[in-house]
Amino acid sequence: MRVRYAETDQMGVVYYANYLVWFEVARTDLLRHSGWSYREMEADGFALPVVEAHCEYRQSARYDDDLEVGATVALLSPVRVRFDYAVVRLSDSAKLACGHTVHASLDPAGRPRRLPDRVRAALTVSP
Repeated sequence: MRVRYAETDQMGVVYYANYLVWFEVARTDLLRHSGWSYREMEADGFALPVVEAHCEYRQSARYDDDLEVGATVALLSPVRVRFDYAVVRLSDSAKLACGHTVHASLDPAGRPRRLPDRVRAALTVSP
């Protein structure tokens, strides 16, 4: 992804909250490539709300930087998933930020619900 002007402050530095938005984009893409989109998840009666979020900022991303935002599955239990993230600037391979989010698997009434076996199989934990 390329940093857009709207994501920066007057100095051209990315506003900190945008990293969490980028984490969501990477997570959504990972789920889709695993064979389970958010649309399908909700149609199947599941929600994966964020119950914890963390971001460590190492270097500033700036306007027009070309970035790679990656997501991996770090923990998978019957009712929780932890995704780890890394934001890397492509021009110099600098790791700008890293973080994680933890999600609970809930049914439409907000009660814990086991993730389907097919989803757990698709979301393999990265080494």
